[in-house]
This record gives sequence, structure tokens and C-alpha cells, in this order.
Amino acid sequence: MKISKYFKISSLLILTGLAGCTKLTETYKTTIPASQAATVLTANLLLTKAYNDIPAPFVGQDEVFSLEENSTDESLVPTRGGDWDDNGVWRVIHNHTWNADHSQVLNVFNNLNSMSYDATNVLVPAFGASKEQIAEARVLRAIALYYLLDLYNQFPFRNPGDTLLNAPKVYVGQAGIDFIINELTTALPDLDPANGKAKISADATKVMLMRCYLNRGAYANRATPTFSDADMQQVITLGNQIITSGKYSYMPNYFGNFNFSNSGSSEAIFIYPSSSGLTVNNPGMQARWMMGYHYNEYDGQAPNAGWNGFSTTSDFYNSFSLGGTTNYSFNDTVIDTRIGRRVKSDPTLTVNSGIRAGFMVGQQVDQNNVNLKDRKGNPLAFDPNIAPTMIETGTNLEVTGIRVTKYVPDFSNPGGSYYSSNPGNSLMFMRYPEVVLMVAEAYMREGTPDNASALALVNGLRSARGASTLASLPLGPSPNANSLVDDPNCLLAERGRELYWESLRRTDLIRFNVFLTTWQYKPSDDPKYLLFPIPNQSLGVNPNLTQNPGY
Repeated sequence: MKISKYFKISSLLILTGLAGCTKLTETYKTTIPASQAATVLTANLLLTKAYNDIPAPFVGQDEVFSLEENSTDESLVPTRGGDWDDNGVWRVIHNHTWNADHSQVLNVFNNLNSMSYDATNVLVPAFGASKEQIAEARVLRAIALYYLLDLYNQFPFRNPGDTLLNAPKVYVGQAGIDFIINELTTALPDLDPANGKAKISADATKVMLMRCYLNRGAYANRATPTFSDADMQQVITLGNQIITSGKYSYMPNYFGNFNFSNSGSSEAIFIYPSSSGLTVNNPGMQARWMMGYHYNEYDGQAPNAGWNGFSTTSDFYNSFSLGGTTNYSFNDTVIDTRIGRRVKSDPTLTVNSGIRAGFMVGQQVDQNNVNLKDRKGNPLAFDPNIAPTMIETGTNLEVTGIRVTKYVPDFSNPGGSYYSSNPGNSLMFMRYPEVVLMVAEAYMREGTPDNASALALVNGLRSARGASTLASLPLGPSPNANSLVDDPNCLLAERGRELYWESLRRTDLIRFNVFLTTWQYKPSDDPKYLLFPIPNQSLGVNPNLTQNPGY
């Protein structure tokens, strides 16, 4: 059930005094007692609201996805003539020249705080939440706080019932990650064992704990991350509990994890659910394909079949070359199916469409294998080469850049589920392969590395993806590689090949200590960009927030 804006404001700002990131907090002088509010609100209603906060920061192309992906080698948004300039907001994320007034930096900060605060409302005693509901709310709040810490190195926090007349406390760095770990650990035993993949479960909580332990040393010092053996043992223990549970297995079709029926994925651990035609609380995943598809990509919607923006770098594409040589042809699929099942017979794609899942490069075709054209009548053939400035001005401005189809739309209803607000794709928030790769990394980082166990896990994943098995695989890139972030011969690259465009890449590059190195279209860097700035607007609201160094 949708909860109206009225309830959001009343519960967020009045019931518990959880001040948002706007000037509204400066006008309130009193609060409504929680006992009075409890006559119209219930714990179940408030918990539903907290779940429904997930899409705002995590689904669209311009929030967590942008900060975690466009800031890396995996994604960039060139300006294409009059399209996708937006005062340069996309380019500055990729080339690391953003500032504290950047709109995406502000919106992500606000939406993650809203999710945290709405989850806290469930904990107000007057609403009578069960221990299971309290546990779910604490984990949802911990997820929001984790991303705030990851991106900004600090987060404001209020206990349930705190007055909004006082500025909220702020946790920073090591204290922040320790607090989140304690929250997750405390909630874990109280979660309902019957919770499935669409609710916070014990396994979802374990995945979050694994992320925390794996990155704790990086959050203590992003410039020189360290990894304690105790933290790595926690990752291994938690991960192996999930691996040996027998509840998860690799999908036979990689892109089945992201198509319009992906709620049934055998790899799904936590999702925000949807189904085709769902009109209430649908996450609205259409941005994930619209942002890259060309305007004429799909004749069922042309000339509004896409927004023609997002691309990936050719260096990242070529990091799939482990086990072969990529050449931007359909034959690249034999190297690794995660590049894409780039044949028209793919049953998940070919209803009314010639679009192929995965990386889209070269000439594009319709469902009858007829070559498509751009809006000027030129061949619609995606070119790996993008202007060094990321500003396209030539006759090829509509076709530069390799496009990515990670989430696969339903082409059977071009007027509805393809572009409307009710596609069938669920948000895949946590997947089993991430668990496998985190355990493999922890094996390689523990005090006495167990590279054999790590390699066995990676080879099992690669076999499932139609990629060659390996005799060895280093943890990080070779210092002699042409590109440290895109050296195909290391575990970091395997994470990229499996988890690309899933809002994890920036965190990975920082943990592997290569985020400040150069890559395509990012010629230089400054250590301050290891963190995003606290938005200037938010600093004016909460005096306990401190601007990150260098901004």
C-alpha cells in the first residue's frame, strides 16, 4: 500500500523528530506525542513505508547508481549535442570534478536519510512493533546508513522519539561502520525465518554484514585500506553459511537475473519485487534500459525507445578478454556469456525486438534483422570510441559509446510494460554470486591466504558463465598493466565481469586501492574524491555534520 506524502512528513518530522535535509526542520517548535500518532499509524504501515523508500535512492539512473557507477570505469554519460549536458553534472561525476552543490550528491544524501528515518519510526514503542518488525526495520535502516557511510563517510542519526529541536548525532568513519555492524548483528536472531527474498531475511542481513566486514578497513582509511584477519574470517564464516545452505544456485541464463520475470531468480537473496502490470509500489526499473537505448533502438517505441545516454568504456569491455581476445563481435560471447547472449535467438529478448542483452556494440537491428538507423538516417552502429572530453559534436554523436542492457525489458507489450511505470523487473539488490566473490576475496586477504579455495569458488562461477577456468588468479591488478582498474587478470576484474552496473564498482575500486588511478576519460584525480562532499544545503541544517576534507 502506498503511504501518502502527508504520512511521510508527519511520521518523519513530527512523530519521532527525525529531521530531514531541508530547511523545514528550522520551523518546527513542538512535536506531536507518539501516543497520539499511534491512533492512526501502525508498525506495519510504517514498516511498509520504510520498504517503499528503497526505489528512490536505488532504482533511478541519477542517484546511488550514478555515484557508484558513473564515478568509475564502468559507466559514463557523454553530452550528445543538446542531450545529456545538464550543466555537466554527468561528466563531472565520471572525471571526478564534482562539488558540494551537485544535485545528485544532495538527492542521494536526502533519500538515504529519509529511508533511515522512516525505518526508525517503526521502533517508536507506541506503535507496538513485534520483535520481527523491529529487526527488519533495523536492517533497513542499517542499509541506508551503510550507503551514507560508504559515500560520505558520515551519517546523522536519531533514536526513536528524540526531539527534533536538537540536531541529530553524527557517526563518522570507524565509529559509523562499527555501529552498523552492531545493528545488523543485534537484528539477525530476531528476523522471521519465513521471510522470503522480498523481505529482510537472515541471509540478506548476512550479506550486509559481509559487506561491512570486507570494507571496514577501507572505511577506517580509504587512502590505504587494511584488512584484519578477524574481519576476513567473519566474511568467510557468514558467506559459507549462505553457500552451504543449498538455497541458491547459478542461473542457466545470466540475464535471467534481470529480466521481466527475475523475481524467480535462483540467485536472488534480496529484491524489491515487481511483476508485469503491477501498478502499486512498482520499482519502475525502466530507467535501467531507457538510459542507454537509442531513440530508434526498438521500433515498437521509436522515436522514444530510449534516452541515448549511458555507455561503458572500451577498456572495461575488454576486461572480459580473460580466456580470449575481444573484438567487439558477436563471437565475444564464447569468451564469457556475461558479455551478452548476442544472438537474435535469445528467447528472453526476441519478441518484437532485435535488441541483444549485455554489451551493445556495432550495428543494431530490428526483430527482422534489418539494420536500424539513427535519427539522421546514418547506420545505428554503436562505436566504442567516445570524444576525450565526453562532449560529442560530430555527425556520429548519437552512436558513440558501447551501451549496456543489464536489465532486460518485456518487449511483448511495447505500449505498456516496456516504458510505463509498471514493468515486471524486480530490483536485484543482493545476489548469490556476490557472496561467492566476497568469500573468495576474504580467503585471499586473510592472514594466511587460502588462494586454492578462492580459485575454486571463482572457477565455479566462471564455469557457470561459460568462461574458461583458471590455473591461478591474483587478488589485484598487476602494477605493469596498461590500466590498473581494467587489468583482466585479477579478482577485481572478475567482480567487474559479474557485478557490472549493480552499484558496487566505486566501493570495489576504493577497497582495491585503485580509485585514484587514471582510466578512460578521467586523466587525473585528487584524494578528496575518495569521498563525496556533504551537500552544502545539509551542512546548513545540521551543525553536527562536518564537510569532508578538501571541499
